[in-house]
Amino acid sequence: MKSIEEMMKAAQEAAASVQAQMQEAQAKLDTIEVEGVSGGGLVRIRASAKGRIKGIAIDDSLMVPGEKQMLEDLLAAAFNDARDKADQASNEEMGKMTSGLPLPPGFKLPF
Repeated sequence: MKSIEEMMKAAQEAAASVQAQMQEAQAKLDTIEVEGVSGGGLVRIRASAKGRIKGIAIDDSLMVPGEKQMLEDLLAAAFNDARDKADQASNEEMGKMTSGLPLPPGFKLPF
């Protein structure tokens, strides 16, 4: 039977390993790019899987002063689409990292 000290050391090493893997996964999420689209492609938002906005593309046909409300709505829809895709990409990456960990059902990382 292992001593308490050995078990504590093993737990600390495991925690350090998980922390290092988490930092690596978080760094990787910033390199994964997703694109949110609305208006049939008239508005496009590029974002990282962490949700950082990298760019916005607006079709020239939407640059009409009388269509301001529609453009605002399309921007909001594209942002939401990008956020949904970023969340999905993040969940997939974190799932890869946590697949080997003995976590209870429903337990998610990061905390």
